[in-house]
Amino acid sequence: MFKHDFHKFDSGLRLITIPMPATKTATVFVLVGIGSKYETKEINGISHFLEHMMFKGTTKRPGTMDIAKELDAIGAEYNAFTSKEWTGYYAKASAQKLDTTMDVIFDIFLNSKLSEEEIAIEKGVIVEEINMYRDLPQRYVNDLFERLLYGDQPAGWEIAGEKEIVTALKRDQFVDYFNSHYVAENTIVAIAGDVKPEEVTEKVGNYFENIRHGKSIGKPAVKEEQDKPNMDIHYKATDQTHFILGFRSFNMFDDKKYALSVLAKILGGGMSSRLFYEVRERRGLAYYVRAGIEPFTDSGYFAISAGVNNGKALDAIKVILDEANKIKINGVTAAELQQAKDNADGSMALGLEHSDSVAMNYADSVLFHNKVLTPEEELDKIKRVTLEEVHNVAKEIFESKKMNFALIGPFKDKEPFEKILKI
Repeated sequence: MFKHDFHKFDSGLRLITIPMPATKTATVFVLVGIGSKYETKEINGISHFLEHMMFKGTTKRPGTMDIAKELDAIGAEYNAFTSKEWTGYYAKASAQKLDTTMDVIFDIFLNSKLSEEEIAIEKGVIVEEINMYRDLPQRYVNDLFERLLYGDQPAGWEIAGEKEIVTALKRDQFVDYFNSHYVAENTIVAIAGDVKPEEVTEKVGNYFENIRHGKSIGKPAVKEEQDKPNMDIHYKATDQTHFILGFRSFNMFDDKKYALSVLAKILGGGMSSRLFYEVRERRGLAYYVRAGIEPFTDSGYFAISAGVNNGKALDAIKVILDEANKIKINGVTAAELQQAKDNADGSMALGLEHSDSVAMNYADSVLFHNKVLTPEEELDKIKRVTLEEVHNVAKEIFESKKMNFALIGPFKDKEPFEKILKI
């Protein structure tokens, strides 16, 4: 286990420093508790759009390429991402370049210009990003699935927004959103790698001495209503059918998520999983088939996704439902449970080799739990999962009234799918 240092500044800004003396890198990660769930319809997509704009120049680095050039010059890996509940910015470089990495990432957070001219140009980029994702059925089907789950509320809207809304956004909306959400009380800084906590704390304190303040603005509670299977068949002339078969489940604060994660590994978590064997290896129905969980702050779901032969889509769905039903009735074996736990252990070990994954993991726990939950603590909870707990969560979620099914493929008739969607 890494020794970490957690510091909360008087401003409300939280800093987590994780020394990793065995690595030669350092990652600087800034996480903000804001995402598309915090938006209104009129500004849907602004969280993601703002993330783009943060790389388009600051008062210190005014050119649109200045930030990229400086990070490229030190061989850094850097990126940003927006989800429904958070937005993150990071750069990973040689630990010897930590001062440069911090200076650039913190400058982005504190001093972005949000140029009106650049906003106008970036609208075209965002529209093409939306077009790209809609041309990728294995990606777009997830948007359709979450829209099916949550409907016309922020949880059901696309993170990138609708093209008409995005292109109508004005600079003052970005400035208002930036100033009201990118505040000390809503921000986590995580720095992992070959670093010294005392030095990091002092430097971060100096950088953020004049950070913006404001009360964290809440998001509307997710409404969930369902009493029968929901379905969305999206016609597209594809060479392969992509679908997600999912079930409403648990939020991130429910400890049943640990048993559910074990269930996901056993059912569709790797090349030795039940679904991989039955759907791909034994029957050759799909190239990819997998299961996973998505726990949000106030809702969650268990999802099985696959890309299958168009002519065998119904067969693949039947096999998947049959495998889920077997676990619902009979549970899983002790050998499968142990293998899933060992898999989680090994995955954690691989992740802990990289300063970026360590920084993100620790920051995530602080943002949502307001305390550090180390990977080892999370793993310990997985190791305590029992056969009975896995069986119980399977019986609880694998119900027709919790089932949701989204598909993209060359199908116009829903009836064949309606006939088989029950468990």
